[in-house]
Amino acid sequence: MEFTVSKADLVRELNLSQGVVERKTTIPILSNVLLEVSGERLTMTATDLELGIRCSAPARTKSGGAGTIPAKKLLEYVRLLPDSDVNFKFSDNHWASLTCGRSRTRIAGMSRESYPELPQMPEALAQLPIGLLASMISKTIFAISAEESRFTLNGALLLLRDRTVTVVATDGHRLALVECENPLDSPANYKALLPRKAMAELLKLASDTEDKTAPVDFAGDDNHLFFQLGPRLLISRKLTGNFPDFERVLPKSHSHTVEVDRDELRASIERVSQFSDERSRAIKVRFGDNEATLHSSLSESGESEESLAVEYGGPTVEIGFNAQYLLEFLRAVPEAKVAFHFKDAQSAGELSPGGEGVDYKYRYVVMPMRI
Repeated sequence: MEFTVSKADLVRELNLSQGVVERKTTIPILSNVLLEVSGERLTMTATDLELGIRCSAPARTKSGGAGTIPAKKLLEYVRLLPDSDVNFKFSDNHWASLTCGRSRTRIAGMSRESYPELPQMPEALAQLPIGLLASMISKTIFAISAEESRFTLNGALLLLRDRTVTVVATDGHRLALVECENPLDSPANYKALLPRKAMAELLKLASDTEDKTAPVDFAGDDNHLFFQLGPRLLISRKLTGNFPDFERVLPKSHSHTVEVDRDELRASIERVSQFSDERSRAIKVRFGDNEATLHSSLSESGESEESLAVEYGGPTVEIGFNAQYLLEFLRAVPEAKVAFHFKDAQSAGELSPGGEGVDYKYRYVVMPMRI
């Protein structure tokens, strides 16, 4: 196999494979990227058996074929080459010779025969704009559980129904739900558990795509989910098991609602939380006569308190929250105002975008803490 490809194209596509390639694997071939040349295209495939990505770039082919090279080593080396074309030539012993200008390098590869086959994408069920999908992921990914034992919470629930898209994530202490209307004609009804790693790779694909309205073809089979964005294909194994009945967790109503400036609230929480316990990150939020007060204290290092002017005339309510949970929502929501919904010290609080003209649903439910 021999072909020539532009360094810039090669680096861009190899970058996308790095989050998928296994670094510390007991199966050495999974550290490699599969290079296949046919016609005028070079196709690159990486997988860790849970997640797979296939990208391509234009190439000038002298002879077709396939081979594998260590993905990390290849990217680190090619990145340092001058901006020019890179010539690859694979020999029968699976070594690859790379030539670029006056640079000549040989890299030990492995046989293509032992590289796992990725499943074929079935017919698309729906189309979603990549910008919309990325926006929904960034508003929920932080609420996914990091505890591997709770495997059904190690991803988010993706729901397609009645021309709307819903993404829900929870770790048992807070729940993030986003629901948007899909502007593309995709009336499919479908639900699946999407792993966190796949969501992170979709965010990477979106950041490398200039046109945020570009459609992603979405499909699923018994075990896998498929996301095709132009010539790039992301394949993820589905999480098995049942996602909790999230609709039961969502509060039906709230006694009180207060609107706050997002940046002001975020800055205050960031300052006050410097004096919260490192493990619990607990702060007290008190709503009283036209004022919201944030307070935290650590007996050995000090205490901090800030107050914000708000429109509120109800009874005084003090609730304990994990400051980190509040900050993650405030960093993800784009609106300048946020609404704080609450009932009493024992009930879950809820945050949502505030102000006028919000054309999507975003609910963030946080359980209270005893302090």
